[in-house]
Amino acid sequence: MDISDLKDCFGHSNEFTSSLTRSSHRNSVRGNTEWTNTLLKETHFVASCGYEKDAQWGKDIGFMYNSVVEDYSTGFMLHCRGWISVFCNPNRAAFLGSTTTNLNDTLIQGTRWNSGLLDCFLSRFCPLIYGLPRLPLLECLCYTHLASQPLYCLPAWCLATVPQICLLIGLPIYPKASSPWFIIYSFAFISPLAKYLWDVLITGGTIQTWWNEWRMWMIKSITAYFYGSLDAILKLCGIRKANFIPTCKVVDDEQMRRYRDGIFDFQASSSLFLVPLVALVILNMVSLTWGIAKLIVVGGWNEFSGQIFLSFFILLVNYPLVEGMTFRKDKGGISLHMTLLSALYALVFVIFSVAFCYVY
Repeated sequence: MDISDLKDCFGHSNEFTSSLTRSSHRNSVRGNTEWTNTLLKETHFVASCGYEKDAQWGKDIGFMYNSVVEDYSTGFMLHCRGWISVFCNPNRAAFLGSTTTNLNDTLIQGTRWNSGLLDCFLSRFCPLIYGLPRLPLLECLCYTHLASQPLYCLPAWCLATVPQICLLIGLPIYPKASSPWFIIYSFAFISPLAKYLWDVLITGGTIQTWWNEWRMWMIKSITAYFYGSLDAILKLCGIRKANFIPTCKVVDDEQMRRYRDGIFDFQASSSLFLVPLVALVILNMVSLTWGIAKLIVVGGWNEFSGQIFLSFFILLVNYPLVEGMTFRKDKGGISLHMTLLSALYALVFVIFSVAFCYVY
């Protein structure tokens, strides 16, 4: 490939395109003022915002543009073109960077990522359509699993609401505790927890890491996965335009202290994220209290043990939300206004759900 072809691909920097064809490079520019100034000008030129115009950057060169999940899109396209990945995990970290330190920024970032993933899944580059003729079946299924991840919001919302509403109206939906089928349901519930615990432990993690990651998966499934899916569908229908919402990486000392201590920071959390989470926690608190009271008064442990345990498990995993509503008095807790607003939403949801169940 000659210089003109390289410029068409990599841009019009003479030094940059020439460096692609040199077998050796200058090891040092110390003492060469003219070369240093030239290199500095070329660096500014390459780093300018319009450098990649009329070049192949973002298409065939570098990370893929037109996607908020450029790492996924780039990796998928490279594999479809025949590239093979190599797992590199050195003892010394190869890359370091900053991350979000509060719940609000984490969920904003997660919403953006999940919207981009579902965009890919619903486009012509869906792994099941574009990737299947070009990739091995197992690799294609891995990409499909990642791209369809936002759709986990559907079973997560059902698991957090349907058994609880049925418990409130006295409708058992799981097999009796004395039934052999209850063992199968229990295995289906316990096996993914145990499998993920094993994955965390063999990669050097701890039980606390497993518990925290499981908690964040539940929180993201209710919020980031749901809003990401909604955003992707609205963009597909032409109702909403694609946008990019950056996350803030600047934190104050108090916020950083809570982050290092492993304490959830609900400070300045958007009601869009916090209200659904708190409302579902309140719903599970009510259903658990009602279920236990019903067991004490009229019995029925055999029929409702599965639903009662599920509400207890959800509250146990999401204890930081319960703590933020009740016990915490610092700035990182959940405000009384947010708690009351969430309780109102939970009440309205219960009324409509119970009315729907009795009508149909």
